[in-house]
Amino acid sequence: QIHRRGIIKYIENNMEKKVPENHLKKQQRDAKYTEEVKANRDKARAERKVKREQYVQHAQKYYEEYQKHDQDLIEAKRQAKADGSLFVEPEAKVALVVRTRGIMKMRPTPKKILQLLRLRQINNAVFMIVNKATQNMLLRCSPQVTFGYPNLKTIKELVYKRGFGKVNGQRIPLSDNEIIEKELGKYGIICVEDIIHEIATCGPHFKEVNRFLWPFKLNSRRGGTEKKNKPYQQGGCWGNREEKINSFVRNMI
Repeated sequence: QIHRRGIIKYIENNMEKKVPENHLKKQQRDAKYTEEVKANRDKARAERKVKREQYVQHAQKYYEEYQKHDQDLIEAKRQAKADGSLFVEPEAKVALVVRTRGIMKMRPTPKKILQLLRLRQINNAVFMIVNKATQNMLLRCSPQVTFGYPNLKTIKELVYKRGFGKVNGQRIPLSDNEIIEKELGKYGIICVEDIIHEIATCGPHFKEVNRFLWPFKLNSRRGGTEKKNKPYQQGGCWGNREEKINSFVRNMI
C-alpha cells in the first residue's frame, strides 16, 4: 500500500498541469497591456526630451535678442552724444496696471472700465497695450489704479512667480509648459519664455496671450501704500509712474 501511494504521488507530480483557458487569456491581455504602456512611456519620454531642447533653443534665442536690443540702445545713445544731439528712446508699447482702491464711492463709468480691464480686486494687475483708447480708459479710472511701463525683469518675475492661466474658465498655475502648448500652441507659443517674449515685445499674439493669463494677484505693499487720495506726482499713489512701476510691483510680488 505504501508502494502504491508513492506511485500515485509520483504520477501526480509529473502530470502536466493544465492552466484554465480564462487564466491564459488574462495573462495574454496583461502582457499586451504592459507592452503598450511601456511603448507609450518610451514615446512620451522621447517627445519630452525633444520639447525640452526646443524650450532651451527658444530661451537662448530670446536672450540673444534682448542682449542685442540693449546693446543697440547703448550704441545709439553714444553715437548721439558724439554727434552732439539727443537720442529719444521709443515709447513703451505695453503698460502694467495695478488696482489700488476698492469699490466705495465709485462712479459707474470707472467701475465698468475696471471690469473691462479685469481688475475686480485690490492689488490685481494686468498687462495692456498702450494706445489712444487704453489711455482714455486709464484717464477715466486713474484715481483707482496706478500704472507704468514694466521692464523685462518685472515681466519675468510676474509670470514665473504669479503666473496663472485660464483653462476652461479655471485658474490653473503655469507649472508645466504642456498647459501653455495646449492652449496657445496654435499661435506658436509653447513655453513660458514665449509668453514673456510676446508680452515684452508686444508681439502679434499679445491679445491672445494676455487673455490666457489670469490677472495677477499681488500682495499688499510692504511698508504700506502712499496716500491713495493723491496722485503719484503729489506724493500719492494713483496715476502714471512710468518706469517707477517696476520697483512698486516687485515690492508686492
